[in-house]
Amino acid sequence: MAAPNPNIGEIRPVIRQLDETAINRIAAGEVVERPASAVKELLENSIDAGARRIEVAVSDGGKTLIAVSDDGCGIAAEELPLALSRHATSKIDGSDLLNINSFGFRGEALPSLGAVGRLTITSRVAGRDAATVCVSGGRIEAVRPAALRVGTVVELKDLFYATPARLKFMRSDRAEAQAIVDVVKRLAMAEPFVSFVLRDVSGGGEGRIVFRADAETGDLFDALHGRLATVLGKEFIDNSIAIDAEREGLHLTGYAALPTYSRGSAVTQYLFVNGRPVRDKLLFGALRGAYQDFLSRDRHPAAALFLDCDPHRVDVNVHPAKSEVRFREPGLARGLIVSALRHALAGEGHRASSTVSVATLGAFRPESVSPRIYQMERPTQRVIGAVSESQPPAFAEAAVPYARQEDPAQADEQVQHPLGAARAQVHENYIISQTSDGIVIVDQHAAHERLVYEKLKRQMAENGVAAQALLIPEIVELSEADAARLLDMSEDLSRLGLTLEPFGGNAVAVRETPAILGQVDAKAMLTDILDELDDLGDSQTVQVRIEAILSRVACHGSIRSGRWLRSEEMNALLREMESTPHSGQCNHGRPTYVELKLSDIERLFGRR
Repeated sequence: MAAPNPNIGEIRPVIRQLDETAINRIAAGEVVERPASAVKELLENSIDAGARRIEVAVSDGGKTLIAVSDDGCGIAAEELPLALSRHATSKIDGSDLLNINSFGFRGEALPSLGAVGRLTITSRVAGRDAATVCVSGGRIEAVRPAALRVGTVVELKDLFYATPARLKFMRSDRAEAQAIVDVVKRLAMAEPFVSFVLRDVSGGGEGRIVFRADAETGDLFDALHGRLATVLGKEFIDNSIAIDAEREGLHLTGYAALPTYSRGSAVTQYLFVNGRPVRDKLLFGALRGAYQDFLSRDRHPAAALFLDCDPHRVDVNVHPAKSEVRFREPGLARGLIVSALRHALAGEGHRASSTVSVATLGAFRPESVSPRIYQMERPTQRVIGAVSESQPPAFAEAAVPYARQEDPAQADEQVQHPLGAARAQVHENYIISQTSDGIVIVDQHAAHERLVYEKLKRQMAENGVAAQALLIPEIVELSEADAARLLDMSEDLSRLGLTLEPFGGNAVAVRETPAILGQVDAKAMLTDILDELDDLGDSQTVQVRIEAILSRVACHGSIRSGRWLRSEEMNALLREMESTPHSGQCNHGRPTYVELKLSDIERLFGRR
């Protein structure tokens, strides 16, 4: 039994209006969660003001100082007090809350910051004198003249000094500083034509530059390419695919990494809606769904994707921090992301990320080399003869009996292929192939497993999913809402071999299940589907299970490790890999081959 509420006594509680200071402190709890939240709000204000250069300085992870200066349009002296009042904004007029084309629009950030910290705003509008205003713990001082060449400078000192309990929930200075870096990087990706500089001035002085991104030039795609290379690194760009797709008024651009460039967590996933960085579960679910056929569950894709649409088709006013959005047509947004990424990945064919070969080269450890004995660098004929006599005849043919090419002309032609010509098989599982400028090492089992899997998927797509009728339909009792949701998507489930029908009340009858799954626990499957609908807004449970079965079938039906292959069999496998999408990685996202350039091999042996 719950304890009685101590705030409710015998005397009836009185409803009272909170004062402005208390209201702002409550609002600050939603808008300003930590120093990084304050940086985000101030940066967005600078961008909305048309700034082309923004500098941020922080001290002690932003706890003692956050300073943001820009070259934007500025704030007039007479408007400074108004800017510090709640729900005062220049971004919208309030007539249409869906037609939002700016980062900020709620008018809560500055008064919230002034309520919990010591805030100073100095600004100048072109052609007018600069002015400054201070607010501390919600108390606003008079506007005074100031000296400033252009734009606005906002200084926030002693964040949460007015609400000291909040300071106990702050993380270490390093963790808070890293969160600020992440915020600056996300906004830098969203605005490639704006320069960003982030300094850590802990301890005083000029501090050190933590992050810098100069304004890019060229068209939007060129600018985005350069900015992502700066923020995420050249390695990400080199192993990513450009995305540019449109469907029914939604436009998706950006870069998505190859499956073999996956990560152990989702930290390299950046999603933007109309230029706004968001953390939306629908979009993250779509990204995961696009890669689900290429990565195991413990691996995560890397991507920076920008979804643009008419502002009326997406609601950004669903969370004070503006990090979540709601789409009018969520299925359309999800479908565009999944189809665009899968199409782009298929277009890359057998390509694997360059990091695979880099990791391979890094695995080599050179032996310690003894000092040269120059008299022995050029062996004598007697030594050469002794070595020759110790070698058995036809050594190469004995070691790799199936690597020899019958037709030299054909061998030379195959070397020109992307995966080259097979030269040897070692340990009954690895094919050594020679290309025009290096060698390729192929895992024959993993490669053939992928080829068989893709073939099985094509056959299923062409012939449909066979369903097995249950002798006695399984009746599953659900809540009214869950039953309605499942029946609403019954048509989609039926195409995957799962047939549902209403059975009266809140029950549904499962009449058919996908034949390839064998015996199915219908209730558990429906529960998984509902959980996925709650989590992602869509369900791929049945599709995923079917593809998992196909993957296992492919594993058992592929070339096993330990089998010797003839030269023509190895080359046939290489040619099929070149013509099959996604053959650069196995069904679990691991690479099926490693390519080493001749120049890299020569460096291993000290030739370069």
